[in-house]
Amino acid sequence: MSKAPFGRRLLTVSGNDELGAYRVLRVIDADWIGNPPTQRVPNPGQFTMLAAAERWGGGEDERPYLPRAFSLARWQDGEAHYLLEDVGPGTKRLCELAAGDRLWALGPLGQGFTAPRDGRRALLVGGGVGIAPLAILQDELECETTVLLGFRDGPRAEGAALLQGARVATDDGSAGHRGLVTDLLGEELERDAHATVYACGPAPMLEAVRALCATGGVPAQLALEAGMACGFGACFGCVVPKRGGGYLRVCVDGPVIEAAELESIEEHAGAPA
Repeated sequence: MSKAPFGRRLLTVSGNDELGAYRVLRVIDADWIGNPPTQRVPNPGQFTMLAAAERWGGGEDERPYLPRAFSLARWQDGEAHYLLEDVGPGTKRLCELAAGDRLWALGPLGQGFTAPRDGRRALLVGGGVGIAPLAILQDELECETTVLLGFRDGPRAEGAALLQGARVATDDGSAGHRGLVTDLLGEELERDAHATVYACGPAPMLEAVRALCATGGVPAQLALEAGMACGFGACFGCVVPKRGGGYLRVCVDGPVIEAAELESIEEHAGAPA
């Protein structure tokens, strides 16, 4: 297990681009330190704790107070990209940042995805803002990838542009398949189950992915979301039950966890926005 790099860095925002209902926050991180230090590129699935350098902690009820955890969506020549959606005081403040603004970053943190074995293809399944770590994963994989993405509606489905060749499902049918992204996953597994599934999204979607893969004996790696106060395992605020008893800390044992290690996936009540 890799250890968290202690010490946050004060970084500069290089851009904040609209992508449908989302924002892509671009941050100059030329002095990025690997985790472990010999690592030269962030591992797909790892995350960073972010907080704006100004106007952070002074809003209504003193929110936002704690930093927010975001998966790396892309890494290009010393520039980190993060996919944001304005759903609360923390994400709202980060969505307001513009080129030249500063923010605090702690990371990369956690355990990321690992490449498929035994000649399996990669099935990337994402839901909503959870598509973020699948973008950098697709960038890094050297095998065949099939991308399946689910969204609530058309404006959010524009986020699919973050990945290449994605099949899309929307709840309201305004883009792609009308229904759940797991409908598409079921079709793909029926067609060819010699795959490894990589998934990130809301808890109900991840539970459906876990159950489908368990039934078919398909290996799956799931990137979980949980409320995180520290990001390096000290506070135990992000624990999830482990199959056979005990708990896993999402921030250090995950966020990417083998589906076979989990009995089920439930909504984590502590996730801040």
